[in-house]
Amino acid sequence: MSFADNLKQLRKDKQLSQEALAEILDVSRQAVSKWEQGIGYPEVEKLLLLSRKLNVSLDSLMETEISQQSDNHKGRVTGQITITSPHENVITTCYKVGSSGKMRGGKSSPQYFLFGVSNGIPSFWGEPTTFLGWYADKEQITKEISEIQNAIVRGDATYVLQYSAKTERKWTKVKIIE
Repeated sequence: MSFADNLKQLRKDKQLSQEALAEILDVSRQAVSKWEQGIGYPEVEKLLLLSRKLNVSLDSLMETEISQQSDNHKGRVTGQITITSPHENVITTCYKVGSSGKMRGGKSSPQYFLFGVSNGIPSFWGEPTTFLGWYADKEQITKEISEIQNAIVRGDATYVLQYSAKTERKWTKVKIIE
């Protein structure tokens, strides 16, 4: 499901109107409506607030898989790999990775984030996911996903993220550190 679908479903599951959700996030009802129609995304700070206030992970909220088509695998890479994220101090084993859609934020805010999807017991929100890292732009996250998928196809046991951005967090703001 897309961010728009996930947000709408989450709001309904929590029995919130668009207006009530807008009030929680300190935005207009029209903003929530646009997000649910897939017209745009909230700023990074609002995404973090949404995740915290509604008790849902960013991974499950933003899940939009980026997959590369492969003649042998028809777009779905199988196998497992242990990924290390040096900037986030995370190590996880997964069988595929996904990306958020483009997020809005300031000039120094990350534009995308990467998550790993692991085998496990699916929850109400879907398959288990683990946040792996922030990315400055589409080119960086696309390269990372491609490298990970190639490593899985080769049967590599491990992969260390190469293109993730180092970030600094202050409250709900995330800023890329050069």
